[in-house]
Amino acid sequence: MDRQEWLEERRALAEAQFDALYAPTYDADDVPITGTHQRFVTRVIDSCPVGGTILDAPCGIGRYFGMILAAGRQVVGIDQSAGMLAQARAKHPDAVLEKIGLQELAFDAQFDAAICVDSMENVFPEDWPMVLGNLRRAVRPGGLVYLTVEQIDAAGITRVFDEATADGLPVVRGEHTRRGGGYHFYPTEDQVAGWLAAEGLEVVVEGRSSGDSYGYHHLLVRGPGDSEE
Repeated sequence: MDRQEWLEERRALAEAQFDALYAPTYDADDVPITGTHQRFVTRVIDSCPVGGTILDAPCGIGRYFGMILAAGRQVVGIDQSAGMLAQARAKHPDAVLEKIGLQELAFDAQFDAAICVDSMENVFPEDWPMVLGNLRRAVRPGGLVYLTVEQIDAAGITRVFDEATADGLPVVRGEHTRRGGGYHFYPTEDQVAGWLAAEGLEVVVEGRSSGDSYGYHHLLVRGPGDSEE
């Protein structure tokens, strides 16, 4: 199977699953915001002027909208899933929402900061540089970008990769064909560091959090020549 064709199928499947399966029940899961996520989002909020605007990309059901709005900042949410946007709109009818994928972001210095939470695992390795560049360009000079990178046991990644290769799937190491509805990508920390450096993004703060079968590497980054206030 052609890899590009396979990736396009994975992305279309993910969008359909979020629309039909995840969006109607996502809020019912009532998964709390972890303390680490909250600290990083709070730092992003505090870096923005009162009345400033934060990009939440992708925003899902708008889990962080309440924090941002309660702090006197504005939020714009984008997501490629119409179903997730409908849930966000139901909770925050006045929010500015657009149906756009991370790969299609074309904002130019329109936001004071951006958050991309629990989502980069859905981005193909070929698209990581593009997505990082899109997020960097979306914020004004000095603006922070908050990313989370999901991590799981390396042995599990290797086992699924070997099985997928044996089945003839055009996978690369780090891609997982069982998690996340049939696709997640788990880059190494060296890969992430290389992509960040190539896009001129400097790590300001990083942290760790863990769940039952996964963890997150939290990264607060900013573009070249920017300085923290």
